[in-house]
Amino acid sequence: MDPTNHPLSPLEQALHAARALVLADLVAGEVAEADVVSLVEDSVVQRRWWVEQWPEGVGYVAGLVAQDVQDALLERYGRWPLCPVCGSGDPHALDVEPELGPDPHWVCHKAGVKVASVGCLGSTTGETPSS
Repeated sequence: MDPTNHPLSPLEQALHAARALVLADLVAGEVAEADVVSLVEDSVVQRRWWVEQWPEGVGYVAGLVAQDVQDALLERYGRWPLCPVCGSGDPHALDVEPELGPDPHWVCHKAGVKVASVGCLGSTTGETPSS
């Protein structure tokens, strides 16, 4: 075994997973530009500190990073991700539920449906995530 190849801590594993899930959703929405990816990185840095303060929250990181990026995008560009379920009416964004909990998913409150797990928005648009 290579001694320089240290296993990642649960915190780092959760942060890497959160980054990958949110990036997958950004790619699915075709908004993964460099400045948007920077928003993901900023959130991961902030959430690393947050989980260091509250280690029991490690399972909530993916949903929190998704919400952080959604909030940052709203301030700079507009609503994301837009609801793929509702075909009529004003375009609206999906929300992350639970707001603070494990297994985060995107929901449409207007239609009252779970659209996709965080990281799986590509499956709702017919796109297949690349590996």
